[in-house]
Amino acid sequence: MADSPVPSFDRAASEAAVRALLRGLGQDPDAPELRDTPSRVAEFWAERLAGYGVDLGAELKPLPGDLSPVPVILERIPFVSTCEHHLAPFEGHATVGYLPGEGGTVGLSKLVRVVQAYAWRLQVQERMAQQIADALQSHLRPAAWGVQLVAVHTCMAHRGVKTPGVPVRTTLMGGSWATNPPAPFRG
Repeated sequence: MADSPVPSFDRAASEAAVRALLRGLGQDPDAPELRDTPSRVAEFWAERLAGYGVDLGAELKPLPGDLSPVPVILERIPFVSTCEHHLAPFEGHATVGYLPGEGGTVGLSKLVRVVQAYAWRLQVQERMAQQIADALQSHLRPAAWGVQLVAVHTCMAHRGVKTPGVPVRTTLMGGSWATNPPAPFRG
């Protein structure tokens, strides 16, 4: 990848760090099976952290025209993110919705891009939910909004308590949905 979408990505430093990690783990980074690993890992992380380079203001531009103010809810948007505490993946799905207000309506794919932009960063699930909610509020100014993330964390499944398959649910609601959320946010 010639140009990385990650601001300030330093490929050479990333590759050197992976080589040092392999040595620290008692491995020979020059062994035939590991020789290309530093480059592959650096490329992987450049892709994995691409969300830092997304301009959410450009993504959440309202559609032209006068559209009916009906609820817009996307359910089960898949995502994979990276726990900032262990650099381990967590994955799940998001339900994101809003009742258009003065900020208008955006294309459906834009809600998916907002989820991806925040997932493709070093994260914790609670912050990711809040960031998505903040983006909806600041760019769309909806009458109501909701964000729900349900994810399984490998840092909990593969280390520490070693309890796989336990989903974590984070739900934030605002506007008129704070007290009366629509059905997709109730379960």
